[in-house]
Amino acid sequence: MVIWLVLAILLVVVMVALLGCARVTIPRRASAEGIEDPSAAQAYNRISQWPQFKFLRRMIVGEIRKCHPEGIMVDVGCGPGYLVAAMAKSFPHLHIIGADIANEMVQLASKNLSSLSFGEQVEFRQGDIQALPFDDNAVDFVVSTFSLHHWSEPSHSLKEIHRVLKPGGQFLIFDLRRDARRFFYWLLGFAQTFVVPTPIRSINEPTGSARSSYTPVEAEAFLSDIPWQQYRIKPGIAWMFIWGQKD
Repeated sequence: MVIWLVLAILLVVVMVALLGCARVTIPRRASAEGIEDPSAAQAYNRISQWPQFKFLRRMIVGEIRKCHPEGIMVDVGCGPGYLVAAMAKSFPHLHIIGADIANEMVQLASKNLSSLSFGEQVEFRQGDIQALPFDDNAVDFVVSTFSLHHWSEPSHSLKEIHRVLKPGGQFLIFDLRRDARRFFYWLLGFAQTFVVPTPIRSINEPTGSARSSYTPVEAEAFLSDIPWQQYRIKPGIAWMFIWGQKD
């Protein structure tokens, strides 16, 4: 009982600190578009199984559920495949394709899901957001998490998503926002110094992802270039959801 009380108090302290600190205004620093280093990929695979990532996946699946997805879904930047697994369990009527620019991640994802008996419901492909390996008007739903900040040309990447979506198709993007509260950067710095595995620290993560992420204002600018039927940005404390639908 005492442990839960202490945890509750700590949570309140963190929330107050996050909400009470000013938002950071810093220039964007570009990051690499994939994790090809085997040791970094394996380390990312391990931390993707930590409770906080499982919580985020539940939150993302909850947002997807609101969209009532049907047909073919593509997870762009699928990483080690855990979100694909969560979506396959939650939406057994969907055919889900995980795509990642890094072959190391595609192999990891295939291995991670090989024992879960999804059969033909799930497949993985190597693919670049700049040139997605799908025909025009071929996909019903595109989801992408923690990938937007890797995109050097987000307008072009979103045009690719628009190209592969069927008329009426939807996309949902989840990523960090660079203008997060200052305390969030302090938490990331603490995690990078004392918590994350050395191979992840060596590629300047997780602070590198935050520094290379986009702000809601920037997202609005590159979304407005594309003829979506509708789109919206849902900002959070240190992250944002971006949803859109093709004509």
